[in-house]
Amino acid sequence: MATLQASPSEVTASNLRGQKLPNWAPWAIGLGSIVISGLIFGLTGDSFNKARFAVLAALLFVVILTATSFAVEGRRQAVDRLFTTFVYSAFVLAVAPLFSIIYYTLSQGIGVIDGGFLSRSMFTISEDSFGGGAYHAIMGTLIVTAIAAVFAVPIGVLTAVYLVEYGDGKRFAKAVSFFVDVMTGIPSIVAGLFIFTFWLLTLGFQKSGFAGALSLVILMLPVIVRSTEEILRLVPHELREASYALGVPKWKTITKIVLPTAFSGIVTGVMLAIARAMGETAPLLLLVGVQAKISFDPFNGPMSTLPTFIYSQLGSAAGNPDAPGTARAWGAAVTLIAIIMIFNLLARFVGRFTRARG
Repeated sequence: MATLQASPSEVTASNLRGQKLPNWAPWAIGLGSIVISGLIFGLTGDSFNKARFAVLAALLFVVILTATSFAVEGRRQAVDRLFTTFVYSAFVLAVAPLFSIIYYTLSQGIGVIDGGFLSRSMFTISEDSFGGGAYHAIMGTLIVTAIAAVFAVPIGVLTAVYLVEYGDGKRFAKAVSFFVDVMTGIPSIVAGLFIFTFWLLTLGFQKSGFAGALSLVILMLPVIVRSTEEILRLVPHELREASYALGVPKWKTITKIVLPTAFSGIVTGVMLAIARAMGETAPLLLLVGVQAKISFDPFNGPMSTLPTFIYSQLGSAAGNPDAPGTARAWGAAVTLIAIIMIFNLLARFVGRFTRARG
């Protein structure tokens, strides 16, 4: 009777794969690590602390999973699982502060948000009394950021186009790139002081939303230039060469081929710059000031923005967590996060449905 024998390739593949832990094993080990951590806290009588509990459970999970994998799957697979766990742990550590900030801000400020808060200003409302709203600060933030974007976006995009399409090997392009790098590291207060000295002290203008927008332009430019530059460099050179081969001039190739292809990435970079500008406080305190009533004129007099509104309300609360100013500050923080999130969602929507399709 003939016997069936496995081919050498099948034997080799089986040996390489070896034994594998079932898919549910990491979940079971994770649950067991949580239970063991709880027992340790209970037996030692240590006071429960969420951070220490999470650290202990994570360490137990890594040790138990690695030891189990080493015993069942072998050294190679155990090392692979260990470093995979480190990668996922690094991801969790990176996003945990973000989710913590969002959760805490929402828990503190969501109860303040209502129709009155979004439609009223602080005009005639005492800082020590409840009531009022952040409508004037919301409009001020939108106006100042819009003015800054009107200046920063075309200048930043055109600068990136020059660096990528025209500036290869040129000294002026290298100088521009160097100063863009320098501007990336400029603190926001320095940009505010520069505009304060030039616009207010030297030229004699008063505090206004336009002055604050000029400082935001300085902060937005390097973000737009660098992000747009990287996106333009990702556009395949074959597209440019095909356009040139058809006799299309360079300027039309850039406007009709390169920029539409990179449009979604450019929009993402612009939104990153706008998000940074919306959250700036120091230059706006210097240049825009604080206003209790609604002002739609960015060229005359102070304007209130959400960051300065938060600052002033916390200052009026004097550290009292139950003060009306503290509640309004948390409500304004939630409103600012919501506005930035809405703008980012709109940018993704626009980038998705306007990108070049092959």
